[in-house]
Amino acid sequence: MSGLAARWRRLLSARRPGAEEPAGGEAYRTDFQRDYDRIVFSSAFRRLQDKTQVFPLAESDYVRTRLTHSIEASCVGRTLGTRVGETLVQRHDLGGITPADVGAIVAAACLAHDIGNPPFGHTGEDAIRHWFATSALGHSLVAELDPQQREDFLRFEGNAQGFRVITRLQTPSNRGGLQLTAAVLGAFTKYPRRSHITGPPAGVGTKKHGFFAAEEPWFAEVAEATGLEPVSDGVWQRHPLAWLVEAADDITYQIVDLEDGFRQGHVPFETARDLLLAVADDSRTRSRLAGIGDGKGQIEYLRAKAINTLAGAAAERFLAHEEAIVAGGFETDLIGGIPQAEAFRAICVLSQRQIYTARPVVEVEAAGFEVLGGLLALYMEAVAEAAGDHPSTRSRTLLHLIPDQFLGAGRLPDPDPYTRLLQVTDYVGGMTDTYAVATFKKLRGISLPGA
Repeated sequence: MSGLAARWRRLLSARRPGAEEPAGGEAYRTDFQRDYDRIVFSSAFRRLQDKTQVFPLAESDYVRTRLTHSIEASCVGRTLGTRVGETLVQRHDLGGITPADVGAIVAAACLAHDIGNPPFGHTGEDAIRHWFATSALGHSLVAELDPQQREDFLRFEGNAQGFRVITRLQTPSNRGGLQLTAAVLGAFTKYPRRSHITGPPAGVGTKKHGFFAAEEPWFAEVAEATGLEPVSDGVWQRHPLAWLVEAADDITYQIVDLEDGFRQGHVPFETARDLLLAVADDSRTRSRLAGIGDGKGQIEYLRAKAINTLAGAAAERFLAHEEAIVAGGFETDLIGGIPQAEAFRAICVLSQRQIYTARPVVEVEAAGFEVLGGLLALYMEAVAEAAGDHPSTRSRTLLHLIPDQFLGAGRLPDPDPYTRLLQVTDYVGGMTDTYAVATFKKLRGISLPGA
């Protein structure tokens, strides 16, 4: 067996860190398919149905939410993984691993990739960072922490929160939370580094962080199971399949955001059509397009063609650079080097200019700063006071509104300051858009039951 084949066998480990019983799926439902099912049936995944993709609190039920985006990304991920897996099985002895297994690993990781996102999309991440960095209370609370812990909040990251959700917060009575396989956890972690590192980030896998200080030992266990080597203090090699997860996410959100932008009236039909044709233009596409009578149908067809074209090109690039990717010497994303890269970038530029800055999007995003900042201020103050000797009546009242799992023993704030901050951030970050707004309005006295 070659060295590369041995690496792949370990990278595709079905071991479940935290589980007492050994891995053991059935022929009809493999370990990696079980991972997918565990994610689907988790409460954190269900809450994605009311979390922003691009258009927050959209009145139309057509536009994507984080839930539909995650499902679509998992479909693209399964295609990418299976395409790559077919060639890997031909090239190497993978010990019974099938192309479908590789597809299932990537699909499961894609399904969970946004599970840690707070309300209001990426603006929610910014709002949490902003509150800790600029509010007097937030600044004083993080000042008590060590540098690594402090950066977890000042650089709050949905990817790291997602790793925390699936390994700790979901099924918290289990060591390892959902107890997913090491292969899926490795592929899920696109950024295998802590929040506070020495020196500038190097490569696409270190531009953000993928776990908090609380979960770093847990990722170290995943790395050991899959053979991911440490690169420096707090930084590991990226799992090769994380490149496919990243590509599936990028392809899906950029193409479908353009479709949603067209449907919401922010992008003219001709512009959307021409951008998608630049990605997937051939004689068969144009012939088929001529037979579709309405603009909506044409854009839907071109969206499907563009996604399929980009997925095929990304899989080819991965396979062309397989050895460097496995060895940890590939430092760019897949999409940037495919033949359609320039056409894809044109879509990204258009989205930044006309979709992500559309007035309805920006208005609700701006409100998100007030909502999340307000909730953090209320709950953090209540927990900080309750952890002291003389909590106010107001703080004791607010403490009653925090669910048990976000407090310490006896429904008291955890004695550790870092854990207290994590738990309140878990609570606020886990809210849906609608619940966050409704809770903020009630606590501020803007909206009261029966009023």
